Formats: sequence, C-alpha cells, structure tokens
Amino acid sequence: MLKRTILAPLLILLGAYLLLNQGGSVGAGSIFATFWPTLFVIPLGLFFHWMYFSLVGRQGIGLLIPGGILLTAGVVSQIASLFDSWETMWPGFILAVAAGLFEFYWFGSRNKWLLIPINILTVLSLLFFVVFSIGPMLNYLSVIQPVIAVLLVLGGAWIILGRKRHG
Repeated sequence: MLKRTILAPLLILLGAYLLLNQGGSVGAGSIFATFWPTLFVIPLGLFFHWMYFSLVGRQGIGLLIPGGILLTAGVVSQIASLFDSWETMWPGFILAVAAGLFEFYWFGSRNKWLLIPINILTVLSLLFFVVFSIGPMLNYLSVIQPVIAVLLVLGGAWIILGRKRHG
C-alpha cells in the first residue's frame, strides 16, 4: 500500500525532474525547490479531502473549501515550478478558490447562490489565462512569422488576382 500511494508518485516525479533537468545540478536543495508543492501543499489538500470523505462526513463539509483550494493551488504551483511558468500560471490561484467553493457546492446543500462567485472566479481566471498566454504564444509565432507573412501575402494576391466568377 505504501509503495503504491507514496513511493510510486515520488519516483515518477523524480524521474520526470531528472528528464527535464538534464545537465543541471541535482541536490537536496534543488529537489526541494522544485517539488515543494508536491511535498507540502498537495498532501495537505489531500489530507482535508481524506478527513471529509473518511472521518467526519457530511458534518465537516467546510473541510472541502481549504482542501480544494490547497489541492488546486498545489497543482498550479507544481506545474509553474516545473516549467518555470509563474507569469502564465498565476491565474490558477484564482481558479483554486473557485475549485474549493465548487466542492463545497457540489457535496454540500447545493446552494445556488454559491454559483455566482464560483462562475465569476472561474471566468476571471480563464480570462487571465488567455490574456497572459497570448504573449508566449506570439513569441512562439515570431519564429514562424516570415512564413505566415508570405502565406498571407500570397492569399491576398490570390483573392485579388484570382479568377472572377460570374453569377
């Protein structure tokens, strides 16, 4: 049981880290700096979920709010830490609050008024994800910008000089 639940994910993460960090230094400090969300934040979020689903049940519905927030924030932090993409991933922290509230709504009394802040936070988070992802995508497109420019010029010329249809 211990091998499957704890050791296996740690080995997978360590292997992924070594694949992504080829040529870099590997030590306790660099592993701690990269995997702090997996070591501290995600387990705490899972602990809150475990307490709700295994120990207290419906009486402890409030445990799902911090559990959802910590679990989502931990995943966002781990992705940002692995790929050094904090400038793109920060809207995930807004989404984390929406996730915690959504769990409270889903497993709780389904108070429809909770959907208002959940939807506002989710849309705001997705909007910021899109806005702050456009820059890196445009930087990527700048590599193939000459090809796109030639295709646009050829497409425009084809439209202007193309055969006119009568009809």
